[in-house]
Amino acid sequence: MKHTVRKDELTKPITIWVIEDNTRYRKSLSSLINNTHGMHCPHTFATCEEALALLSSDHSPEVILSDIGLPGMSGIDGIEKFKIFLPNVHIVILTVYDDNDKVFNALCAGASGYLLKDSSPKKIIDSIKEVLAGGAPMNMPIAHKVLEMFAQFKPKKSDYGLTEREKEILQRMVSGLTIQQIADKLFLSFHTVNTHLKNIYTKLHVNTRSSAVSKVYKENLL
Repeated sequence: MKHTVRKDELTKPITIWVIEDNTRYRKSLSSLINNTHGMHCPHTFATCEEALALLSSDHSPEVILSDIGLPGMSGIDGIEKFKIFLPNVHIVILTVYDDNDKVFNALCAGASGYLLKDSSPKKIIDSIKEVLAGGAPMNMPIAHKVLEMFAQFKPKKSDYGLTEREKEILQRMVSGLTIQQIADKLFLSFHTVNTHLKNIYTKLHVNTRSSAVSKVYKENLL
């Protein structure tokens, strides 16, 4: 009898790397990922240096889960290094640090999400899915800290010529909404929001969501 190949059999699992110096937690994350349909964690590392060394000889990950307080290179410095070699990689921070400086520096470096280590297994898996869909996953306490940081910022004189609608869309993108979620919130079509985002990227001189978010934080644009 001829076997019919299903579509899901052809779908390549999402490759995820874990960088965490706590052996037990590292193995726990790896096991969680490998037991989740559609996800695969082929490598785990105790340091950023080990992960960077493998980039030249191994398949690139689509998502990296990384701690901040690592031996040697910090997780924040690691983000910048990974972004040089893999501009499109999604990096989600998983750490015990929740102070403003760590959150701010990680997001400015290009992190796509920021979670505390007490996050539930479901939250971690959902966050991987969310970041792949264009979101910016955060625990509620971290999201509140981001809002507090915004409240302390003073607006810059230069706004890159952004229109009010573009600022509205940029604000929602920075808060972690996907294009479709922004469209639903503003009662616009997906295509219209996507066009606005392309214009925003052009005006800000960036090419990616993470770069746009970093620029917003660094230059207090909103």
